[in-house]
Amino acid sequence: MKPYENIEHLLDELSRIDLLIRSYLESLREEFPETVDEFRGLYVSEAEIQQIQRNPGFGCRQEIRQDIRIERLNEIKEIRKEIDAKKEESLKKGAELRLHILSELFDLDPFERDILLIGLAPELDLRYEKIYSFLQNDVTKKKPTVDLAITLHFPTIKEKIKSRAYFSHAASLRKNHLIHLLEGETNANSSLISNFIKIDERIINFLLGFDELDPKIRNFSYVIKPKKSFDDLILPVDFKNKLMSIASWYKKNKFRPNILFCGPSGSGKKMAAEAICKELGINLAIVDSKVLIEVRSIDIAYLVMREALLQNSALYFQVFDVLLEGEEPKNSRELLIQAIRTFPGLIFLAGTVSMEFDKGLINNGFVPYSFPLPSYPVRKQLWESCLKDCKLAGEVDLNALASKFRFSGGQIMDATRTACSFSGWKNTASPVLSIENLYKGCKVQSNPKLSSLALKVNSRYKWEDIVLSKDILKHLKEVSGFIKYKGKVHYDWGFEKKLSLGKGLNVLFSGPPGTGKTMAAEILANEVKLDLYKIDLSRLVSKYIGETEKNLKKIFDEAETSNSILFFDEADALFGKRSEVKDSHDRYANIETAYLLQKMEEHEGIVILASNFRKNMDDAFLRRLHFTVEFPLPDEKSREKIWRKTFPEETPIANDVNFAFLLKFKLSGGNIKNVVLAASFLAAEDSMAVEMEHLIKATKREYEKIGKLFTEADFREYYQFCK
Repeated sequence: MKPYENIEHLLDELSRIDLLIRSYLESLREEFPETVDEFRGLYVSEAEIQQIQRNPGFGCRQEIRQDIRIERLNEIKEIRKEIDAKKEESLKKGAELRLHILSELFDLDPFERDILLIGLAPELDLRYEKIYSFLQNDVTKKKPTVDLAITLHFPTIKEKIKSRAYFSHAASLRKNHLIHLLEGETNANSSLISNFIKIDERIINFLLGFDELDPKIRNFSYVIKPKKSFDDLILPVDFKNKLMSIASWYKKNKFRPNILFCGPSGSGKKMAAEAICKELGINLAIVDSKVLIEVRSIDIAYLVMREALLQNSALYFQVFDVLLEGEEPKNSRELLIQAIRTFPGLIFLAGTVSMEFDKGLINNGFVPYSFPLPSYPVRKQLWESCLKDCKLAGEVDLNALASKFRFSGGQIMDATRTACSFSGWKNTASPVLSIENLYKGCKVQSNPKLSSLALKVNSRYKWEDIVLSKDILKHLKEVSGFIKYKGKVHYDWGFEKKLSLGKGLNVLFSGPPGTGKTMAAEILANEVKLDLYKIDLSRLVSKYIGETEKNLKKIFDEAETSNSILFFDEADALFGKRSEVKDSHDRYANIETAYLLQKMEEHEGIVILASNFRKNMDDAFLRRLHFTVEFPLPDEKSREKIWRKTFPEETPIANDVNFAFLLKFKLSGGNIKNVVLAASFLAAEDSMAVEMEHLIKATKREYEKIGKLFTEADFREYYQFCK
């Protein structure tokens, strides 16, 4: 016996339904010959009314020729047995019969399968619309009603009443959206049995062998055939073994817990789910959980669960944490979680680390697996993996990349793709990946939200632009080396095991205003190729209790994924010596300082603080710093360099400019920059080169601005320019 193909099996089943329909039509003609004519359905005849009166309903009804109807139904049952026997043989030989698969997936009994076939017939052959209209005595009823489906199968009124349960909301056909019950246009609020049966379009396509995603969920979900295996996962060995045990457990046990994957975006959650599904030989259906925030979220959940079953897929709800943080009522979320739990296959809920502690999920049987950001050694492996097929322009320091950017695996992949795009724009024929473009790609991946809380500084200065003593420059370059080699020392050399906190870098720049603290921060950022964000602490400190801590928490939370340098200016606003507690204001001021110290210790990035007065710093705070760099006022030799360096090469300078005299003014580098700039504007207004007169006038203005007294003796022979 030749095994069934899917369509052949479906056609045999539809042929059986056709016999069922014809049997009922013949019985109608035999039982009610007066009412079956060519105008049936167009009007209600007198003969039809008389026939109804002679055969009252329910218990009083006497079925005419019922024995003949039952006999014909039994004959059709024998045909069903023959089809089922051939079906079983075909299944043993590996045939994929969609009606059988659907029945297994949704636990359908023979009558439920026949309901689907009755609804399918007019979808494939329009002649059945005319037949149904005739059988239902109404030319407008082209779809089968619940009453017709019941009547075709059950000859007695008791059986018909019991069969109504198949069409309840909780029954498999409707709960899983296999069929829909539609009211007629003129029959609003009609009875259940007068509703039309409409088979769902996705189910029609499935039965016919088509596997396109349901259009109703296509905009927020997709199905993949897993390609990534456990060998492709770059994760700590012990954690990878835990993931592998999930696949083993699902193969061996009937009890299958649902999985909760918690961790930052790009930490490998989706790839791990893919590897598990590949091991199990199933697909993976990925759903954007944001759509479940909508009002009809449970219906949507049933649709995606149905699609996953049809596609032989595990379910992966990404960013599921949006449901836990949203404003949707708690009971609605609970109902949704319980609905998802009914899915008989493997299910993953993926979101942030906070989901790991959600009682609603844990209590509903979801087992948490926490994905941390990859450690420094793992980040190096990820960079090596992503760059192995790239053309590189020179050596790429993977140690520096892994150390500076605390990226997830996904972010490293995205940074590499972005860098390749930058390289391709310059040379589309044969793009070569440079370290410059790699750093650009990394900066694109860093969290941009910090820009709303702090000022991003475009770092342009280099070492040669700043005038400092050799000792201070050496000190600053040590800070730069700490940033570059932090990963190597902490992880390759084992210091990470010795440290619980303080894995970041905390630096203090102290000294009078204008001595180069901000400029030095910019040089460091430029040197290590990280973004610099300037935060004015004086603006974060609030008079309202608890507000300062909230502001600081926002900064550090965003900084965790910004991969940048935090530069706190005006640190004196908060970092002065903690006072004795004399009143509640003092107590809360100390709490704010302690909170910032705590956040600095927890932060694994780079923090630079700028203060005008180091002596005001609390000793407990100073102990927590890795470096303190003192920026003194420049001496005479340094001031000469600053005066000359501050003028751009393009600026015209008159011969009468006496730099030796200008050195007598004990100004900071910032003050000198202000003088040079102001003098240049004065010269531009006079349409001439910068002369000594312009510089003296600008110096006088700078003295006035900073509240410093000036005398005729200070300006000597140039005092005339001050008038």
